[in-house]
Amino acid sequence: MTQSHQDSASDASSSELTSDEEAQGIAAELDAIAQEVQEERDIVADLTTDLQRIQAEYSNYRKRVERDRAVAHEIAIASVLTEILPILDDLDRAIEHGELTGGFKAVAEQLISATTRIGLVRFGEAPSPFDPNIHDAMLHETSDEVTETTVTTILQPGYRFKERIVRPARVTVTDPKV
Repeated sequence: MTQSHQDSASDASSSELTSDEEAQGIAAELDAIAQEVQEERDIVADLTTDLQRIQAEYSNYRKRVERDRAVAHEIAIASVLTEILPILDDLDRAIEHGELTGGFKAVAEQLISATTRIGLVRFGEAPSPFDPNIHDAMLHETSDEVTETTVTTILQPGYRFKERIVRPARVTVTDPKV
């Protein structure tokens, strides 16, 4: 081979090495860039997950606060209604004895109407099955006339506000004879 032919063959092989080295360098750079992109995607995914968790926690907090406010509101109203119950009891006794007349009768009716509009519900009827959740047994009797524990007399009516028992009905209970 001639010198110039060897030089051109040598240039071609060094050119090929340079191209291979450049390709490997570019491939390494692309791999590094792909790895950086994946790391950034992982960071974004982690941040997105954190954001979703925080939003869910805030939503749950907001719902809990609203529920607690509603319960506190009900408790406050029930507390006020509890203080009014003795007045309602006195009005019931006065009505039973026919002692409500004139202007005082109108005021009593307004008070009873107002507590009913607020949501105070009177309960307790005789005869009915005894339920310890809503009845407070003050007296016990036995009888052949009943087959189950039965409320036979309402001594003092019970009151409910929404789902809350403000005062259980005070009753006389009759048990079946054994």
